[in-house]
Amino acid sequence: MEAVCVSLWRSRSKRERERLAALAGEASAEAAVAMEATAVATAAPVTEPEAPEVERPAIPQDLTAAAFFDVDNTMMMGASIFHFARGLAARKYFSTSDLAGFAWQQVKFRVGGRESHQGVQSSREQALSFVAGRTVDEMVAIGEEIYDELMADKIWAGTRALAQMHLDAGQRVWLVTATPVELAAIIARRLGLTGALGTVAESVDGVYTGRLVGDLLHGRAKAHAVRALAAREGLNLRRCTAYSDSQNDVPMLSVVGTAVAVNPDSGLRDVARARGWEIRDFRTGRKAAKIGVPSVLGAGALAGAVAAGLAYRKRLV
Repeated sequence: MEAVCVSLWRSRSKRERERLAALAGEASAEAAVAMEATAVATAAPVTEPEAPEVERPAIPQDLTAAAFFDVDNTMMMGASIFHFARGLAARKYFSTSDLAGFAWQQVKFRVGGRESHQGVQSSREQALSFVAGRTVDEMVAIGEEIYDELMADKIWAGTRALAQMHLDAGQRVWLVTATPVELAAIIARRLGLTGALGTVAESVDGVYTGRLVGDLLHGRAKAHAVRALAAREGLNLRRCTAYSDSQNDVPMLSVVGTAVAVNPDSGLRDVARARGWEIRDFRTGRKAAKIGVPSVLGAGALAGAVAAGLAYRKRLV
């Protein structure tokens, strides 16, 4: 009887995780479409140049194909949420020692395999709660500054060239990341990409409530987000391409026609070889060693570590 109860609990827990992942994916796709529409509506009008330029042929738009890029260790060296947290620490949102301590605890959980279901649930509930009461505009403005300070020089040139290849083919390109969607959108805009799918923090009247919509955009949630965006944008997923460094993103890589492992961790490298996926590695041995810890953590894990730590710090002050 006890075994049956445990089995039923695990089944309900799995269903709940899947429900939250689906909710996170839908929310992320909705936010991505809304942000893209806002960007188009608020774009400055194009003025005629004083001297006529040589007219270049317009790139034919391929409306049913697109590319999806993970951010951490795929498009950017290291973890974007960690760079963001470093910038917040520099602005006295919390201390750098707090950041190091919380991140190290998460490393021990992940590497040692001691992370409990309760711990994951607690991390999800606390994630991003440090922004509660702050405005979306404030965090976007800070995100712009932190991108310039800590992220702009960490973009992988090789991955950026892959994204440009899709743009030059008339395809749209989205980032897909556990990082907050507002920060992901900043990265996408600075790189000249179409937009971004990211973790959605609930806000009311432009003020964060400190709760997530669904879950972190991590693992299966990314696959849900890609499917949801494809449905909204009329994409043929068999004609789409996805790029990632992490085994955690196998669900996202599996929903598109072409999957590419970029700077892959050992798990993804094995999967890619088994499935015949292309592998691209832009790291030198030195760089690979430097970003090894974020690779072990994965985007969602590190986002949870930083966010949960920030929430904990907020309760102490």
